[in-house]
Amino acid sequence: METLAIALLAFFAAGWFVLAGADIGTGMLTPWLGRSDPERRLVLTSFAPFFLGNEVWFVATVGVLVGCFPALEGELLSRQFPVLVALLTGWIVRDAGLWSRGRGPGPRWRAGCDAAVTCGSWTVALSWGWLLGALLTGRPYTPATGLTGVLTALAVAALFCAHGLGFATLRLTGLPYERARRLVGRAGRPWQPFALTAVLMGGLPLWAGTALPLAGRTADPATLGLLVPALLVVTPLLVTVQAWIWHTFRHRVSGPSYL
Repeated sequence: METLAIALLAFFAAGWFVLAGADIGTGMLTPWLGRSDPERRLVLTSFAPFFLGNEVWFVATVGVLVGCFPALEGELLSRQFPVLVALLTGWIVRDAGLWSRGRGPGPRWRAGCDAAVTCGSWTVALSWGWLLGALLTGRPYTPATGLTGVLTALAVAALFCAHGLGFATLRLTGLPYERARRLVGRAGRPWQPFALTAVLMGGLPLWAGTALPLAGRTADPATLGLLVPALLVVTPLLVTVQAWIWHTFRHRVSGPSYL
């Protein structure tokens, strides 16, 4: 059961980075991809159908950590509190911008919401880089500081941007697509850059997770015996729903919709 619990934690964490990394990375680049109000709305439309489903993977990751690794969760979350506050603040600001953009009056309101999406996305990406910096340096219970923390945060944020660009080349049309394609390059098939960054995004939390003392820190056998089978039943349903969403909205966007 302990091995299955570790595998489920790794699966959900890697899934979140691959899936949600696409909409976060695209949100980070919204001002550059969309130079006008209609273009920015098109950029947001490209990932609007996905972001709520992608966030389920983050909730599942936290749920596995809390339920199956309660002692580790308490130590990690309490000692990385500043990082988590920044992460959750960015998440809330970003989602508030997405939900509010079409519900207020005038272009200034929309511009403010676009800024919230962009700033929130950058905050989420940099916060993850800050957290992963501590893990990758072998100090999971101390927030990363100094040059190492800064460089790691920037490198992770750059990977989010690259992943978002790959996603944008698959979803956008018109001038926003041309801007994304210009940075990605025209060599090879459009899906290849996204596939490459997806591998890197999925491998990042797995690599960082090796710094966590997962073995021997699981919940008691009775708790694992209840939670792990339930997660094994729910996981295929989650994957099926996620696959359906990505298949349904696989086509490029040419006009504003969804939000």
